Amino acid sequence: MTRYGLIGFPLTHSFSQRYFTEKFLREGIENSRYDLFEMADVGDSLPDLLTMPGLRGLNVTIPHKQAVLPYLDRLDSSAQKVGAVNVIKLESDGTKTGYNSDYYGFRQSITDWLASLGRSTNGLQALVLGTGGASKAVLVALSDLGISYRSVSRTKTADNASYDELPELIGDYALIINCSPVGTYPHTNEAPALPYDKLTDRHLLYDLVYNPAETQFMKHGLERGAAVMNGYQMLVLQAEKAWAIWQQ
Repeated sequence: MTRYGLIGFPLTHSFSQRYFTEKFLREGIENSRYDLFEMADVGDSLPDLLTMPGLRGLNVTIPHKQAVLPYLDRLDSSAQKVGAVNVIKLESDGTKTGYNSDYYGFRQSITDWLASLGRSTNGLQALVLGTGGASKAVLVALSDLGISYRSVSRTKTADNASYDELPELIGDYALIINCSPVGTYPHTNEAPALPYDKLTDRHLLYDLVYNPAETQFMKHGLERGAAVMNGYQMLVLQAEKAWAIWQQ
């Protein structure tokens, strides 16, 4: 039996488990299973898990995307640039390599979306809402695409703007990316604190949240004529990238 799985804490629901279980059935992939391995502390549980017979790969979610680094033998360039790992591949020689497929998923999804809208990255500027782990891969991808950005957090720092400054900034930044969990089920009535009345049909709103499929953030954008996209395609792309990594 070839084994795959997800580590994180807590693991109350999992896109990855559902996605790969359905993939195995849909594509006739036999003798493979994908499980959830909930662990509060990687130091207590990960070393033993990595010795599981048949284990070929793991996905990593919060809060362990950086905590797993000491347990790996090498990092792919994607993980090096982002500084976080969400895919672990167990190599045939027993060594372990870390990758970041969030980077690939976000970069490809936003590239495809902009192309479908006929929008260029030239001169495009982005506001990135939230400075947590989800934003790391997004910022690296934006930089690699040549899209300048400004991070936004609740407290202004030397590197980040505050939400209070957005009424003056939002007109200069056409792309707004929500990397915060605000608006995620079950808190579906919440939205990031933006001056939505200042949005126009020039704005592009990308929400990493995928449940619900249309968040309040997106609804407010649509009301002002903005183009919107949720994070589902990014999830699918990062999952398929993880699968490709495990099979290569």
